[in-house]
Amino acid sequence: MAKAKETTAEKKTAKKTSAKKPAQKKAKEQTLVIVESPAKATTIEKYLGPGYTVKASMGHLIDLPKSRMAINIEDNFQPEYITVRGRAKLLKELQKDAKKSDHVLLASDNDREGEAIAWHLNNVLKEKTSADIKRIVFNEITPVAIKEAVKNPGEIVEAKVNAQKARRVLDRLVGYNLSPILWEKVKNGLSAGRVQSVALRLICEREKEVEDFIPEEYWTLEADFQKGKTKFTAKLSKYKNETPELKSEKAVNDIIEEIKNSECKVTDVKVTEKTVRPKAPYTTSKMQQDAANRLGFTSRKTMQVAQQLYEGIQMGTNRVGLITYMRTDSVRISQTAMDEVREWLSKEHPDQLPPEPIQYAVGKGAQDAHECIRPTYAKYTPDYVKDYLTRDQLRLYTIVWERFVSSQMNNAKSATTSVEIKAGEALFRASASKLVEKGFYSVLKVLSAKEEVTGNLPSLKPDEVLEASHEFYPEQHFTQGPARYSDASIVRTLEEKGIGRPSTYAPIISVLLDRYYVTRNNKQLMPTLLGKMICKILVESFPDVINEQFTAEVENKLDTVEEDKLVWNDMIRDFYGPFIKRCGEVEDSVESVKGFLDEPTDKICEKCGKPMMKKLGRFGFFLACSGFPECHNTKSIPLAKCPKDGCDGEIVERKSKGRGKSFYGCTNYPTCDFISHFKPLENQYCPKCGWFLVEKFDKKNGNYKSCINPDCDYLHSADEGAESADN
Repeated sequence: MAKAKETTAEKKTAKKTSAKKPAQKKAKEQTLVIVESPAKATTIEKYLGPGYTVKASMGHLIDLPKSRMAINIEDNFQPEYITVRGRAKLLKELQKDAKKSDHVLLASDNDREGEAIAWHLNNVLKEKTSADIKRIVFNEITPVAIKEAVKNPGEIVEAKVNAQKARRVLDRLVGYNLSPILWEKVKNGLSAGRVQSVALRLICEREKEVEDFIPEEYWTLEADFQKGKTKFTAKLSKYKNETPELKSEKAVNDIIEEIKNSECKVTDVKVTEKTVRPKAPYTTSKMQQDAANRLGFTSRKTMQVAQQLYEGIQMGTNRVGLITYMRTDSVRISQTAMDEVREWLSKEHPDQLPPEPIQYAVGKGAQDAHECIRPTYAKYTPDYVKDYLTRDQLRLYTIVWERFVSSQMNNAKSATTSVEIKAGEALFRASASKLVEKGFYSVLKVLSAKEEVTGNLPSLKPDEVLEASHEFYPEQHFTQGPARYSDASIVRTLEEKGIGRPSTYAPIISVLLDRYYVTRNNKQLMPTLLGKMICKILVESFPDVINEQFTAEVENKLDTVEEDKLVWNDMIRDFYGPFIKRCGEVEDSVESVKGFLDEPTDKICEKCGKPMMKKLGRFGFFLACSGFPECHNTKSIPLAKCPKDGCDGEIVERKSKGRGKSFYGCTNYPTCDFISHFKPLENQYCPKCGWFLVEKFDKKNGNYKSCINPDCDYLHSADEGAESADN
């Protein structure tokens, strides 16, 4: 009986257990999301919550090796990829994470490079996991955008990967064939590239225009006029019914002498209204241009700060991506963003909200996969976020916010009053503008246009006689030649000519600066002697490759590959045959200039007593002992004698700690603490006080020479400069 009871109890227990089983929860599925950067990973993981692990690939894990070309010409130009050095451990960790996951979502950036990263990850992960691997893309890092992307995963776009592969292979073929020619003919360690060399050519050609330009003297004349107590200034516009060409001070003084006692009468008053339309939201190039012009940012700095804003900023307990993806050439605005900004404007600026959304035309050839660069939420005004951002982050965010929000506002209207005043046979003109309807200017601060409100004129009528104040302001000018490229203008030119893409503008400039082919002086890009030499060899030897038409044509073909209308290998094959043949011809025919830049000097090495040589290194010219390799002594090149009394030191370039900015100090430091933030003009000294001269720059005068002595007022004119050069 006991046994029977026990069996019955066991049965009851078994029934209970079996009844509980269906109620047990199934283990929650695990999803691995792989993005490119740790900052982005942190932000996204907070949005997705439990069940999701977000890891960073840190960019490319699989790529071409740096030590060799790694393109198999015979096998249809197939690239020979390897695991990037130092990334094997990270790759294994991602494979391990994928193995433990039910789903893997590849969330690299939504561009060609990002697609290639996803493609490589897919290939290496599927060998180690049975998890379902999908691709997700998003344009902004916000909870809504991320969750929407996760709900709608897709496949890797093979054509986009092929476009990246074609660019990579083509650039590798060009760089790895041109660079050895430069090593042999000019100097070891140099590099050439399909796009960077064209940008260098543009900068060198502009420099030649600057050097060839001969300034001409001309004069302008302004005069004061008065109505009642209001005085205003007008500019000479016509003399004897013709536009005056005033070539000398005498010509101006002759006019003053003739008209100084003449009656001054208003002959015409015109008021014209102008409608000012808001500008489209930012593309990458336009953002870089405005950041350079308005904030003084280099292209590299602009993209670094934009990356931080895109990946997420800690705002209290939340981490928020503040702007959309920063590499785009599209001005498209999503419907969600359009609705959100119009709702914000309806509350904050209802009078400036147009009845319908404003659409902007996407430029020809633009990759429309992305939106414009915009704030993720219009309600996050610059004032709202300022406490969470660094100064640079706030400044860049402000122009992005202003440009986007203003793009969906009413036009502004300005009224310009133009007045003509006759004095003898001279006609003077003055004008003043004011905003009559603020429109989109209501939200602009950093991006406001000062020229929209200019001058101040009294109320005037035709035939009204004015009081002449007999105050004349003749001013000497010199015609200015073409401006050297700045970060802003070279980016604008590259975009206009179809050279490169949004992701390449900043790296192009950085490579030229890092290689010492170009220097940045007063925000102007100037080619070095080395840069000019390389440009001359490449342009003369490869005119069909180092030109803007070829580079722009390549961009168009890459777009066609991405549209799956051109086979990438065919594109490479058409280029490679003629190119490699030309490389062989150049190897045999171009004369070497190796060592041409080395110069003997009268300086003696204090370590071994041998003469010092002036040589060109990675960061410019320097002095090196001619006894190398036995003696390794090197020194900075002296640019001027130290001007301090009793000091026999010389002024050399130095770098400050931290940001590494250049300044110029005495070799006798710390005994002598003389420094200058302006570069000395080599062996050029002031005839008044004997201190060295420097080149300065301002918007009014451009580049000009000046004495570094604060107690000396000596400025070089064009004539004095010529005399000094002759002496």
